[in-house]
Amino acid sequence: MKKIKGTAEAWESGELGCSEEHVVKSDINIGALDEALELKLISIRMQTTLIDDLKDVAKMRGLGYQPLIKQVLRRFVDAEKKQLLKEAAARAEMMDQPDREEPAESPKAQCA
Repeated sequence: MKKIKGTAEAWESGELGCSEEHVVKSDINIGALDEALELKLISIRMQTTLIDDLKDVAKMRGLGYQPLIKQVLRRFVDAEKKQLLKEAAARAEMMDQPDREEPAESPKAQCA
């Protein structure tokens, strides 16, 4: 079978073919692929309604629900790390500042 060079988008859209005649079985070792991509199989229990909602959103986005879950988790972890780093930086800045003295009373207050 002649191979056609194309982009990921062209493959995803079906522009380069989406029938079985366009499929070639790969001899890739799944374990080696997972290791190369640093993937680890996990098992998680979730409410059926949550899975159904994820599938609905994924379908609207043109994805499978498992890739969507990976995207959601990546976005959450990135945002959470950013927030934690900001909080740590703010605490460190507060600790680095010398103790501030209370402002002196104004001359008018001293005369009263």
